[in-house]
Amino acid sequence: MTPLYAYYGDDFTGSTDVLEQLAEGGVPAVLFLRPPDEALRARFPDARAVGLAGDSRSRSPAWMDAYLPAAFNALGDATLVHYKTCSTFDSAPDTGSIGRALEIGLKQHGAPAAIVVGAPHLRRYVAFANLFAAQGADTFRIDRHPTMAHHPVTPMREADLIRHLAAQTATPIGHVPLDRIRAGQIDAAFDAAAAPAVLFDGMEEADLLATGRLLLARGLRFAVGSSGVTRALVLAWRAAGLVADPPPPAAAAPVDRLLVVSGSCSPATAAQIARAAADGYAAIRADVPALLRGETAEEERLAASATQALADRSSFVVHSAEGPLGNAAPAAGDRLGAALGRVAARVIRTATLPRVLFAGGDTSSHGVAQLGIDALTWAAPVERGAPLVRATAADPVVDGLQLVLKGGQIGEADFFERVRRGG
Repeated sequence: MTPLYAYYGDDFTGSTDVLEQLAEGGVPAVLFLRPPDEALRARFPDARAVGLAGDSRSRSPAWMDAYLPAAFNALGDATLVHYKTCSTFDSAPDTGSIGRALEIGLKQHGAPAAIVVGAPHLRRYVAFANLFAAQGADTFRIDRHPTMAHHPVTPMREADLIRHLAAQTATPIGHVPLDRIRAGQIDAAFDAAAAPAVLFDGMEEADLLATGRLLLARGLRFAVGSSGVTRALVLAWRAAGLVADPPPPAAAAPVDRLLVVSGSCSPATAAQIARAAADGYAAIRADVPALLRGETAEEERLAASATQALADRSSFVVHSAEGPLGNAAPAAGDRLGAALGRVAARVIRTATLPRVLFAGGDTSSHGVAQLGIDALTWAAPVERGAPLVRATAADPVVDGLQLVLKGGQIGEADFFERVRRGG
């Protein structure tokens, strides 16, 4: 059976966000952490959607040219292929270029491509091509967002997504604006755009439903954007009777101990670290320069501290920062994430943990890659954009491990303890 949908995630946190949307929509899905061979695919015969988790948001355009075509091919034949970006769309011409990924996808799958970034389920909104994102009780234009405007690697300095992409690609970008969608003129606006790629506004689920219906009706093969793409398709599939509503999901059981590994410098994560310490979690701050120099002694120090605390039945947080680092901090999310992942791997193999939380996009992508996991499947809801997932791995210590992969902005102050309790 041809999958309804396939996606490549530009980081691991966003990749599990898509798993959540598919699970809520009643679409059995699997997220591969390596290009799947036939034997691995055969372990998930009921999957109607497949994903491949990647780390392209921290990579160069040259890396994308070398690796993305094969990654798209590894997804196999699907009705639509989605290049999944963060809902904050942060990217730059030299790092995580969404424009370059768009060019590669268009070459392989043909034009036109849809660009859907609005994800109201995550409080991300696109109106008249401008992106807005919430933090706490407030919503900000993305170039004025207190965190994303100052991201250490890919700060968002432009809210108009067409202008933002113009710095990354020469591909003409058309636009379907909000007022035309609300007036029932989405088809006419799409035809009038007449461009190789078309950006769709979206503020509410009704806007996504209209977009999803157009994607199905026009047979588009390629899309770029947040899990708003997935949500639009799920709504359209359900409206067309292609998938049925699933039963309400069961909550996950609590665990007695939780390991948290954080490379995030988000204020939201900083508040979570502080709250966890107040809740009795033990915590240790990593010597980041030592990790970036590849000093195994620092990795051993962090792992030993975590293992001892977990043996004493305490939950534990290993973290690299407590909030923003400032513009002078080195952009080294890939190396830091890999080092923290090696720490986590040491702890998992000595402490026999049932559940681990990774915080931060680069930490999740490069950290989880150190664990030897073949695939992830959705397990239970925890927080929008950060579900509980279950690992499939050859290593019996890792096989069945439960993980939550959280972007820096996700969750209230008590998020760590909610993950430990199961939601």
